[in-house]
Amino acid sequence: MTRNSGTTCQRGRWAESLALEYLLEKGLILLIRNFRARCGEIDLIMEDGELIVFFEVRYRADNLYMHALETIDARKCRRIINTGWRYLQSHREASKKICRFDVIIIYGPADNPGIRWIKNAFQA
Repeated sequence: MTRNSGTTCQRGRWAESLALEYLLEKGLILLIRNFRARCGEIDLIMEDGELIVFFEVRYRADNLYMHALETIDARKCRRIINTGWRYLQSHREASKKICRFDVIIIYGPADNPGIRWIKNAFQA
């Protein structure tokens, strides 16, 4: 994939796949990818030891317009948190665990991207 190739959706799927591969290498366990509820979507839901981690994945080829983290505003945080609550309501075993909201930022050229994992990026 080149910097400008593919649709936004295709680039998003590529970034999510890259993030998933990275997190699996770090020892996390995938529970679900692209969990959807009426209130929103969570890109990745994973187990990190005894924690349930809800991940938002962002890709930016460059920071000319704005940094990837700046694209996650208060409204987006609320949507992710509400969607996380929906997941916990429908998965009772997960609701007994501590949860965390993390962000994975994929940045730079697609042929040599960087990855930044921001743990506890926001709280419920």
